[in-house]
Amino acid sequence: MSETRLLLDTFCSITIYGDQDEELLAEALDLCAEYEALFSITLHGSDVWRINHAGGNPVDVSPQTAEIISAGIRYGELSGGFFDITIGRVITLWDFTGESGIPSGEDIAFALDTVDYRQISISGNTIKLENPDAWIDLGAIAKGYIADRIADLLREREVEGAVIDLGGNIVVLGQKPDGKPWRVGVTRPFAGRDDLLGVLETYDASVVSSGVYERQFEHDGETYHHILDPRTGMPSGSGVIGATVVTEGSMEGDVLSTIILLMGAENAAELFTETPGFVGAAIVLENGDVLQYGEVVLHD
Repeated sequence: MSETRLLLDTFCSITIYGDQDEELLAEALDLCAEYEALFSITLHGSDVWRINHAGGNPVDVSPQTAEIISAGIRYGELSGGFFDITIGRVITLWDFTGESGIPSGEDIAFALDTVDYRQISISGNTIKLENPDAWIDLGAIAKGYIADRIADLLREREVEGAVIDLGGNIVVLGQKPDGKPWRVGVTRPFAGRDDLLGVLETYDASVVSSGVYERQFEHDGETYHHILDPRTGMPSGSGVIGATVVTEGSMEGDVLSTIILLMGAENAAELFTETPGFVGAAIVLENGDVLQYGEVVLHD
């Protein structure tokens, strides 16, 4: 049985195999909606919205929000600042429909002055931004965190086989009903949805794919994509156009796929051994080369 809803600005689907009550599907997707109501940067009254509009005053948030922000800080440290959840002001400058053109240098400079994950203070479930102009954005970590929590729920209900798809963040539980591994297709960058780079076979794991091809526009002959460098406020130019990461937990894969696009393959590879539950990665370079790390093998 399967159900799909429009959540997290994408189509989220959950498929459960075996003898389970259909109400579990609704409960799992309701959980996704609950987390979106906490983590959304645009939803008035969300934890993140309240932090961003508190003018530097401390804000009491849910334990889940404190947990994901703590994880964001940890990955900021691990990546040397390439991953930075205080990039919110920079992200809101860009309109990837292309209708608004390119942000001004002055606006980017102001936004960049607010980017520094080290300015976040956490005391229990209380969050404070030392720079009152800073904005948190959890877009590069939230889907992975939420996918993990949905997976936890399904495991608690003794689901033996399931697929959670939160628009690029896929978690497979257990094995297929026939006992074979799950097969997850990896789309070729800048190609049609059915043009696959290859297929990954895995059990009980997360597969996250990210790429510069997901949202982009052209302006004056230049292409601008949505993977923004927190050091420059501009689209990254690392030479990586796509990254698929297999991990035990989806949050780690979500973050790492973004870090690869920002840091480049060689630098990001140094972080693989420091990432909990890292299984492997397939990285596509601008020249079309595909680099494979760890236990990842792309099948036809």
